[in-house]
Amino acid sequence: METARTQRSNGQHQARRGRAVVVAADLADLRGPTQGTVDLPIWLFWSSPDHTFDLAKPHMLRLLYEIVLGAATRVEDLSTYLDGDTLAAVWPELYLPKGVRRAWEERHPALGAHRAA
Repeated sequence: METARTQRSNGQHQARRGRAVVVAADLADLRGPTQGTVDLPIWLFWSSPDHTFDLAKPHMLRLLYEIVLGAATRVEDLSTYLDGDTLAAVWPELYLPKGVRRAWEERHPALGAHRAA
């Protein structure tokens, strides 16, 4: 699986200061769970004692996607916890840092089209 890391010197395309956004090369590579519960590891979600997300609850699914997209440091983080079709479906509803959204939409223009629709 190929990965694309995007970081620009002017500060764009960072998940947060000093951390480049990790972007999957192909949405089809994202084959994470689409139902059930997901337990995120501490390196992705450290701010709460409960790391479990019930994907049947839309607000929890969106929160999981926001967390993984912003905290991923490896493409394996993305492919393990995200699903490409689900990502495209919830993309317009995700609250993401500008750098994360721009990096993903540049690599996957269809995501931006979902947001504009």
